[in-house]
Amino acid sequence: MNMPAPVMVDIQSTVLNDEERILLTHPQVGGLILFSRNYESPEQVRALCTSIRSVKPEILIAVDQEGGRVQRFQAGFTRLPAMQQFLPLYRKNSQAALKLVQDSAWLMASELLDVGIDFSFGPVLDIDDHKCSVIADRSFSPQASEVVALAGAWLKGMHEAGMATTGKHFPGHGGVSVDSHLQLPIDEREFTEIAERDLLPFAALLEQLDAIMPAHILFPKVDQHHSVGFSGYWLQTILREDMGFHGVIFSDDLSMEGAASVGSFTQRAELALKAGCDMVLVCNNQSAAREVLDSLNVQQLSPSNERLQAMRARKSVDGKELNQSSRWRLTQQLLRNLTG
Repeated sequence: MNMPAPVMVDIQSTVLNDEERILLTHPQVGGLILFSRNYESPEQVRALCTSIRSVKPEILIAVDQEGGRVQRFQAGFTRLPAMQQFLPLYRKNSQAALKLVQDSAWLMASELLDVGIDFSFGPVLDIDDHKCSVIADRSFSPQASEVVALAGAWLKGMHEAGMATTGKHFPGHGGVSVDSHLQLPIDEREFTEIAERDLLPFAALLEQLDAIMPAHILFPKVDQHHSVGFSGYWLQTILREDMGFHGVIFSDDLSMEGAASVGSFTQRAELALKAGCDMVLVCNNQSAAREVLDSLNVQQLSPSNERLQAMRARKSVDGKELNQSSRWRLTQQLLRNLTG
């Protein structure tokens, strides 16, 4: 089987069109992310994943299935709460909460694996400082220690199901008010302040993370020239050398306005890969994806390929067996009780 290539793209609808089939055959396409517009039912998305792999068998297929506001597949899938909805139970009965969080992650991952998805981008490891509306209840807690405990249980559940994990948004998006989808946030804090708070969940959970996604945030007192996803200092010196992370680094979507100051889409992709990203996401803009694929000039390194291989689904799941399991049914009931 061929190795994954460095660009992740998306598609427009619930089935592949002829133009997208050609796009997927491009040698630089190594991943595909699905959105709500690509989903109608479990049966439809299973057929879609099958058709995608009939074109490119080695492709990685991903989705954002965090829960709460960010759950792309809903009808036919278990409705997942926003992660901060586990917090009151954790503060009341930590053991029960951690079990439910692990079971919920196992359930989420199992349902996705059943339809052919390799992984969900998650969990969010940002600390909710009550500043950033785009993070807010996607974060497990305003306290670092609670994020570590609850996210650790979520990571354990994903791994138990056979799914790779991605911590986001390194080194932490909760301390800024600006939404990086709309503009580039600037965080004026010193590195020591970031390390003593925002970085704590990433550092504590590093061994459980198969991948990390950096934030489109500029920390001028750390690297005045580049936001995190384009910064060799953040990704190579801090994350890889100082922290010892050996997993995959995914860029956040290069179509976000937080990435626009870097230049053209090709320049963004090349700089992100040069800085240390293993795969770059170019989403919700097919002309930008084609520009990157046609112009990108980068030599893939074997360590990136080896890391990306680890993001593949690690187990197969039988949907009928899953739906008949007592664990699946009990977890669904407990989640309904949790969300009211």
